Amino acid sequence: MLENWVVVPTCLPLVRLRCHACASGRFRASGKFRVNAHHKLLDAWLLVLCTSCGETAKLTLLERTNVRSVRPELLDRLHDNDPGLTAELLQDPVVRRRNRITLDWDGAWRLDTRGPVHPGREAIDVSVRFAARIPVRPVRLIAEGCGLARAEVERLVAEGRLVSAVRLSGKLSGDFTFTLKR
Repeated sequence: MLENWVVVPTCLPLVRLRCHACASGRFRASGKFRVNAHHKLLDAWLLVLCTSCGETAKLTLLERTNVRSVRPELLDRLHDNDPGLTAELLQDPVVRRRNRITLDWDGAWRLDTRGPVHPGREAIDVSVRFAARIPVRPVRLIAEGCGLARAEVERLVAEGRLVSAVRLSGKLSGDFTFTLKR
């Protein structure tokens, strides 16, 4: 029988960015947007706040963009400070690349296993799905989901009793499956 696990975000991740005021490296999204018009051109930013000193920084979303090329629903969401849009834009690789930021997901996600793993079975097949692109080490997920130590999971991988089509070392942010043989 196939077990289904889901990695779910619990809150917005922190933004890794150097603060010019206090040299801290973490910002939290305020959920507020700033939109500025220059005749027919728009600029838009997502405002983020330093976790240490509270200084505000701006993440560029639109830069000198013709107002007609911006979808009206996007513009409405920017004006309404839509919290869902904040989450979407933080996940957008174009926004992250443009602003040279990375996301810190520590403490911002949980693993939903929908109940304990049944230890009496000979083999357990598990499908892990990500509700958002959260980079996590598969060994950590498996350890948390099965109630094992990470060293024990790494030993099971080395012995060939824990197998997957994806590499279990490093970080993943996409769906994968694995089989645990007892």
